[in-house]
Amino acid sequence: MIIFPILILISFVLYIYYKVMIVRSNDPLTQEYLNSKSKLFLGSFIFFFGINQYVFYQTKLSLFVGLVFITLGIFQAQQGWKASKHYRAEFQKHRTSPQS
Repeated sequence: MIIFPILILISFVLYIYYKVMIVRSNDPLTQEYLNSKSKLFLGSFIFFFGINQYVFYQTKLSLFVGLVFITLGIFQAQQGWKASKHYRAEFQKHRTSPQS
């Protein structure tokens, strides 16, 4: 199954990308938005890693470790998704408002 390592790699690269973009940004609202996006990709990284862990080893221990990773990944991705939706709306309001 080559798909899970590819998804893990893509998720990790996007997580690092958004973390670097946070450092490059000066606007606090933009930083919060980018941080929420990075949380989303961190959650997907942990989720896919948990699935890959079980598919690769297929033991009881890897099942338990995989279930913990899947649960944490879903929780992290869900929190990142909610924050991303919130900050996306705030970011759109900030962009469309007239600058003083």
